[in-house]
Amino acid sequence: MASSSANLWVLLGLGLAGIILMTRKLKKAVKEDFGAFVERFQLLPPPQPAPPKAPHPLTGLSFAVSDVFDINGYITGFGNPDWIRTHEAAARTSPVVSAVIEGGATCVGKTVVDEMAYCVNGENKHLGTPTNPIALERVTGGSCSGSAVAVAAKLVDFSLGTDTIGGVRLPAGFCGIIGFRPSHGAVSHAGIIPVAPSLDTVGWFAKDSSVLRLVSHVLLQLPYADQRMPRNIIIADDCFQLLKIPVDRVSQVVIRSTENLFGRQVLKHANLGDYLDSKVPSLKKFQNEKRNGELKISSIRSLANASQLLQRHEFKSIHGEWINLTKPVLDTAISVQLHEELINEKLENCHLVRNEMRLALNSLLKDDGILVIPTVAYPPPKLGSKEILSEEYQSRNFSLLSIASMSGCCQVSVPLGLHNKCPVSVSFIARHGGDRFLLDTVQTMFASLQEQSDVAAKSKLSGNAISQEESAEIAKEKGNIAYKDKQWQKAISFYTEAIKLSEKNATYYSNRAAAYLELGSYVQAEADCSTAIGLDKKNVKAYLRRGTAREYLGYYKEAIEDFRYALVLEPTNKRAALSAEKLRKLFQ
Repeated sequence: MASSSANLWVLLGLGLAGIILMTRKLKKAVKEDFGAFVERFQLLPPPQPAPPKAPHPLTGLSFAVSDVFDINGYITGFGNPDWIRTHEAAARTSPVVSAVIEGGATCVGKTVVDEMAYCVNGENKHLGTPTNPIALERVTGGSCSGSAVAVAAKLVDFSLGTDTIGGVRLPAGFCGIIGFRPSHGAVSHAGIIPVAPSLDTVGWFAKDSSVLRLVSHVLLQLPYADQRMPRNIIIADDCFQLLKIPVDRVSQVVIRSTENLFGRQVLKHANLGDYLDSKVPSLKKFQNEKRNGELKISSIRSLANASQLLQRHEFKSIHGEWINLTKPVLDTAISVQLHEELINEKLENCHLVRNEMRLALNSLLKDDGILVIPTVAYPPPKLGSKEILSEEYQSRNFSLLSIASMSGCCQVSVPLGLHNKCPVSVSFIARHGGDRFLLDTVQTMFASLQEQSDVAAKSKLSGNAISQEESAEIAKEKGNIAYKDKQWQKAISFYTEAIKLSEKNATYYSNRAAAYLELGSYVQAEADCSTAIGLDKKNVKAYLRRGTAREYLGYYKEAIEDFRYALVLEPTNKRAALSAEKLRKLFQ
């Protein structure tokens, strides 16, 4: 009896062990693949040169390519089984793929793309949807979902993809890795299936900034040059208003990193929408009148309209016969039908926008400026979520992604850790042709950005737990910067924001009064100073500013009293002494 029981326990133990082993194998299989690849193979680099010649720059690195790049002997699938059945194997390998292989890297296979590389959701009903290694229940983004997943899951060191309106940058942001879109035309597009040639670029993914830089030097054929530091890092405040996570979780990481590395004087704040209003008049033809409440970002939003129209037209002109074969995926994307005359007029405007955008951003950034924007507005949506199809989701994300696409400028998406278990990212943009400068800047800042993002994620300032006092101080600092730049109205807006967050701080009222004085709004300035003095009776600046306001309003006796009280608090204040004496002689 005892022997039978022992045998039973042995059998049960073996059964459980088998189940555990099978479960581990299944988990291992999922972990090693994540649905990233459509085909596995190996393309080896050439032998290393004999010493004393240096080894190939990409020696020891592995990479994958999106299934839009030609590989000799393989059919380029374009994310669609009908395409595969009706096309022959490529007769030669894309020069881009050949370049990195000759540079010493090993190609290990092709990766999943959205159907015909058109959408940016990262879902493919034919080939399956790759799993996001960083957020398993969230989408990866597309069109180059598989290439992003291969890097995020550490299956390869880097990967190649294409970016039309975010095909590399969006999945990089959603998967928590680096994604680079070079200047339009900087890398040959030969041997790659086009989507919209006037917007298409080759792009690449990496987890490490050093690997990104090595690959970039090979593909961009960058000659040696001394590294240049940025003189202007411009935070596009209105672009950050599009974010659906706390703004400071992203912007403050960049601000603190910039201050630590380059000093506060390098930081600038700008309203990109206002700038584009003045520099890109063709954008007005694409304004969405329904969003009257968001006029500050209407120019940025209209970029999405222009870029999507251009993409639709060029895709249709190249692959028109495939549109009816790929419903419903492309049916939704290309369903907008316009009269021929209207299309031609709109397309002319699209090309004007592209030219004006490039000139505008090149003028803004010059050779030493970096524009900072969020990569995407939303965290990655959950799989199967209806949010991904909403107009608001599409508009906000495409507005940000279209800035580089329509200007042809280069852009890097940099990961900044997690917020609510979802990847967070920020993007740096340099002028068209400023690829080396942009890559050098990212290389310099990358470690600091990761350090600051860790601090932000762990501190009480991250996420929704950020204190109102800290937010108010941030708003005040933005106001101070605007004030120094003589942007008085903008400064008032920031000081007002600070007051809303912390209404008992005398400095915020006093600072807003200074901006009101510059605009000649003396009644508002006097009121703010009175509030500041009520909160802090030793605020010398508030007495001086109220005295000035009262002087202009004709309240001379009260003005003299303010200047004299400022002298009581600060006897050596020359401004108070001179103002008080001048008024005393005139009116007493």
